Amino acid sequence: MKIVIPGGTGQIGRILDRALTAQGHDVLILTRRPRRDRELYWDGRTLGRWAEAVDGSDAVVNLAGRSVNCRYTPANQRAMLDSRVDSARVVGEAVAAAKRPPRVWLQMSTATIYAHHYGTPHDEETGVLGGDEPDVPRYWDYSVDIARAWERTQQDAPTPDTRRVALRTAMVMSPDRGGAFDLMLRLARCGLGGPIDGGAQYMSWIHDRDLVRAVTFLLDRDDLAGPVNLAAPHPQSQRAFMAAIRRAWGIPVGLPATRWMAELGAFALRSDTELLLKSRTVAPGRLQAAGFGFEHPHWPAAAVDLARRLRRRPARTAADPA
Repeated sequence: MKIVIPGGTGQIGRILDRALTAQGHDVLILTRRPRRDRELYWDGRTLGRWAEAVDGSDAVVNLAGRSVNCRYTPANQRAMLDSRVDSARVVGEAVAAAKRPPRVWLQMSTATIYAHHYGTPHDEETGVLGGDEPDVPRYWDYSVDIARAWERTQQDAPTPDTRRVALRTAMVMSPDRGGAFDLMLRLARCGLGGPIDGGAQYMSWIHDRDLVRAVTFLLDRDDLAGPVNLAAPHPQSQRAFMAAIRRAWGIPVGLPATRWMAELGAFALRSDTELLLKSRTVAPGRLQAAGFGFEHPHWPAAAVDLARRLRRRPARTAADPA
């Protein structure tokens, strides 16, 4: 297949690019900073020559959007919203204008769209979308608003000949530098791998190889459209999640952190505590109902696999990008 990936230079894009290219697909990346033959320039907001690549392609997998790993200032929140909505809108315009539109458009979304809670995991049919939950910071509502606007932009696109899927993706765990697993392991190796604010909040996740398998599954299944949760079937409490990382790496202890300590740490890392404190409990209802089987459904075994692969990763050299 010819697959176009807008925003394909981030962590998830690199994972998919490697895997889909290895499978023999013709993968083209849209980026603001093209550096390779298979990369085309786009600005994420306006139509350009890149739209010619969408015309005649088999699939578009839009991953574009400003990273959420930042302080949630009004300016950053606006950038997160605009980058997601603008890129989804212009991809829809390119698909709508194509003489030979792609068969399928997979649009990145987020499991953060669901409400903060500690109960039964949200699936696509019965899950409760977030916003206005009691006893959470009100600015958390903005993350849900961003996710709703992101998905609505795809839903409203006039692309009747193209199947559309919104990928409600949990944290992607891979051994790549700068990824979520890499960051959490570094915290654990510094002795900070204990429970945060009690550690009862749930963490939903997906192993990188299951992410690739799920995307491939959705590219091939013409009967699946609309929102699909990309998350392993067994979310873990933050306490258990970090304990599994410590065991996988052989770290004996992890110091606990209070909420105010988490605030200080997030400030120092220029991140936000919503990423640590919101309870995300998500179930892959539609994937499993369609017959998808996870290779890594349980976090302790997945953490062992990721740790093993990370140990085999070549050491960073002076020539490596930061």
